[in-house]
Amino acid sequence: MNTTAPAPAPVKARPGVRPGTRPGVRSDIRPARTPAVEVRGLTKTFGPITAVDRLDLTVAPGEVVAFLGPNGAGKSTTLDVLLGFTRPDSGTAAVLGVEPREAVRAGRVGAVLQTGGILPSYTVRQTLDIIASLQLRAPDVEAIIDQTDLRGILRRRVARCSGGEVQRIRLAMALMAQPELLILDEPTTGLDPNARAAFWATMRAQTAAGRSILFATHYLQEAADFADRIVIIDRGRLVASGSVDEVRAMGEGTTVSATWPGLTGQAQLRAALAPASGSLLAVEVHGEHLEVRTTAPDDVARLLLTTTPAAHLGITALSLEEIFAELVGEEHDGAAAPARAA
Repeated sequence: MNTTAPAPAPVKARPGVRPGTRPGVRSDIRPARTPAVEVRGLTKTFGPITAVDRLDLTVAPGEVVAFLGPNGAGKSTTLDVLLGFTRPDSGTAAVLGVEPREAVRAGRVGAVLQTGGILPSYTVRQTLDIIASLQLRAPDVEAIIDQTDLRGILRRRVARCSGGEVQRIRLAMALMAQPELLILDEPTTGLDPNARAAFWATMRAQTAAGRSILFATHYLQEAADFADRIVIIDRGRLVASGSVDEVRAMGEGTTVSATWPGLTGQAQLRAALAPASGSLLAVEVHGEHLEVRTTAPDDVARLLLTTTPAAHLGITALSLEEIFAELVGEEHDGAAAPARAA
């Protein structure tokens, strides 16, 4: 007597639905027709402190935006609003065209936050399987493991993982929902340079898949290397917005440096540069070394080389760090400066 049970009939996937995905929900990244993020006049206060002050912010579909500002500038509060953790006091915030909480509940937003969300006693595999089981759309767990380079540590307990490995776990968890938008809050804080490079290498694959990304960071080089656009805020207000080149252009002047044997001080240097005095923004003398910030670097360089004994001359554009300090400094010098946009 044959007791073998008949093989189950193959399951036919509905058009547009990956096998294992709940019916009626597409498993790919849906092309967005509206901005990934649209914030208008956003204000959030905590008692007497205004954390976010009439902020406007837009992230276009498929765009990667770096969100910069000093500590206490309002970056994390803004991200909390976009993730539905808190509501603004005034203004509006839309994520993928809907209320933030609605977008998060629908699995359209993934987040990599600085703390929380991981049980240290679980293995990496257990952690990922639990998160996968909670999703509206069944994710391709194995593909996500490969994307985030976690296959070699799946049996390791989370408590024994390095900082870089934990951040890759957080990213894998965020990808389980197959989100259209990723929000990252200081994702590489505390990581060594190699771990930071590995994290961003993983993130580049996500941008290639068409995801929009908004990430808060205090590493300016990360912003320059990875973002399509940089947004700088301070005291909750927009200070500047533009591409890396456009933000660089917001810095006023170029630095001319040289060595002048026997230089006695700023008075002697300024006298030599008198024909170009109208272009001088700052003059510094450190012994025989001089630095002149100017809007006419060629004129200053010519004067130094033809009328003084200066040598070892160099001309350098302002670094992003210098421009950032200048833009934020304007906010702290008194009344808030108007936002600069390219």
